[in-house]
Amino acid sequence: MKCILLHGGQGTRLRPITHTGSKQLIKIAGKPVSRWMLEKIRDLGIEEFIIVLGENDPRSVIDYYGGDGSALGVRIKYLYQGGKARGIADAIYRCRGGMVGENEFIVALGDNVLIDPIPARMVEAGNSVLLARVRDPSRFGVAVISEDRIVKMVEKPKEFISDLALVGIYKFSSEIFQEISKLRPSARGGELEITEAIQGLIQDGFDVNYEVVGNWWKDTGTP
Repeated sequence: MKCILLHGGQGTRLRPITHTGSKQLIKIAGKPVSRWMLEKIRDLGIEEFIIVLGENDPRSVIDYYGGDGSALGVRIKYLYQGGKARGIADAIYRCRGGMVGENEFIVALGDNVLIDPIPARMVEAGNSVLLARVRDPSRFGVAVISEDRIVKMVEKPKEFISDLALVGIYKFSSEIFQEISKLRPSARGGELEITEAIQGLIQDGFDVNYEVVGNWWKDTGTP
């Protein structure tokens, strides 16, 4: 199984420290944020990574990971998202075909920090997402749960429907590519929303499993 590790974005909310480099390479406790996430994924037994690069000094990312990632006991390939970033779903879609094939795969945002290990059940399940309870759900994509099943996904809801936010770690089967191909750019900056793609899976009869973070999780997109 492979992991798509997303390393794009301009880090505008973290400027000026991201004017000249990737926000995911900002160090927390001595290690870049994305390395914390890579090591969490590696601890699941996953050794193959596709790092999706944006336009904010991508060379520094490749240099940090030593090119092929062998110094960390993993194998890394790189894919340039290029141009105007169009969201998580677009980055995933660019990895279809030869990059991940028809196999199931993990997706992780490189700007997240978790304390606890990622639940191993996410690797064993089919389509699956990691969730966390948050105080302000309007800032996140959220999942509505009924009878222990995800029945609805909404991006940044204006009214309260759930306090369970998407953490930014997903497990997908190849069907997600078909759902992404149906998407149209959202009003939120013209991005292809991963929440809408997951909602498409649900509407087409696919179960989307979930795990809830027991400890804390931080999205490091803001100071």
